[in-house]
Amino acid sequence: MSKPKTVFVCRECGAVTPKWLGRCPTCRAWDSLEEEKPPQTPSGAQAKSPELISLVQALTTPEPRATSGLTELDRVLGGGLVQGMVVLVGGEPGIGKSTLMLQLAARLGRSGHKALYVSAEESVRQVGLRARRLGAEALEVMLMAETGLETIKQAVTRDNYTACIVDSIQTVRSSELAGGAGSVGQVRHCASELAALAKETGAAVFLVGHVTKEGSLAGPRLLEHLVDTVLYFESEPSMRLRLLRAVKNRFGATDEVGVFEMTDSGLSTVKNPSAMLLEHRPEGAPGSAVCAAVNGTRPLLVEIQALVSPSGLAMPRRQALGVDQGRLHMLTAVLSIHTGLDLSTSDVFINVAGGVKLTEPASDLAVACAMASSLRNRPLPPDLVCFGEVGLAGELRAVGRTEARLAEASRQGFGRALSAAQSQKKTQKIRLLQAKRLEDALEMVLD
Repeated sequence: MSKPKTVFVCRECGAVTPKWLGRCPTCRAWDSLEEEKPPQTPSGAQAKSPELISLVQALTTPEPRATSGLTELDRVLGGGLVQGMVVLVGGEPGIGKSTLMLQLAARLGRSGHKALYVSAEESVRQVGLRARRLGAEALEVMLMAETGLETIKQAVTRDNYTACIVDSIQTVRSSELAGGAGSVGQVRHCASELAALAKETGAAVFLVGHVTKEGSLAGPRLLEHLVDTVLYFESEPSMRLRLLRAVKNRFGATDEVGVFEMTDSGLSTVKNPSAMLLEHRPEGAPGSAVCAAVNGTRPLLVEIQALVSPSGLAMPRRQALGVDQGRLHMLTAVLSIHTGLDLSTSDVFINVAGGVKLTEPASDLAVACAMASSLRNRPLPPDLVCFGEVGLAGELRAVGRTEARLAEASRQGFGRALSAAQSQKKTQKIRLLQAKRLEDALEMVLD
């Protein structure tokens, strides 16, 4: 008998090579090739006849959505569940992925939809105990503990389910492939089969995924390309606030954020996240600034804290939590050159309260104001919010969604807003402080 043919697959990009290499020739990742046996293709297999549909007919076909019962999840998904959608949910251990999925199944069941919860990591009894603690009992929710892909596919096609939840994709294994569960070939094959099953049956499939030490989803990078939506749970497990962020969404806005609070009875939606994030903000404390940020389509007020202290090191420390480290270095240089604030002998620490991560440059002005406030030991006005991009020449640049930012600041009771100079409609609810340069903005709020 001839030796079974094996190939080596990159777990980062999915590239296939006939022999093992220390570095993937496609994505250049080191030690990323894993051995696997390709699936056997039956001889004489014939392709199905294609079913064609005109683009005009596809546009006029309505897109029914089923509400999940969790308003924040519906927001992140773009308005609810789409038939045949495949959603990948990732996050660190203990952050609440399984809790959210079990609550989703229960809410769907209570609203008359059928849901299937497949637990590949826990027994049926363990899931039942957790459901009782969360108050997630529902007769329309079917539960099974199974790791075999073929058995899961039979269960999904047995009834007309609105949603099927698989927890987790890294523990599902197909008998058609060699290798254990969690290998590159197994994860890719199982995810591909479940995605095809979702399109065939119309059930929305949710796949729970593990993350690596680097914070990325475990398994091949191809896994994120197979699904329609990728959701990440953010925040520290020890904190009560959870942020559900959409980094990919074919049926809604990307970078949309849903805010949840972890309680004894599970995850609950937060109706006013800005008020919760500013709940413990110290008034009259130097180094504290409020930023009017936008996550996806949602305006959000967050507190940015800065601590500037004398350093005894030859190279002072610059540490940022919640904002980009590179932008912190840039803002430190701009403050030193264009405003006369000497930070060369000081350590600078930046923190975004609540575990929120700000990726837009609109947070530059708030970070700079917080650093200047801490260095001068002068607090910012308590009714002030800041937003705007800072350029390398010290100029302030306008950012988008200004109306939404001002409306959210006014709703939370703030009376003044510091931003870049721009043409803006007058509003009676909040006073606008506009500046063209960073030094002028600091004079308005600190002098």
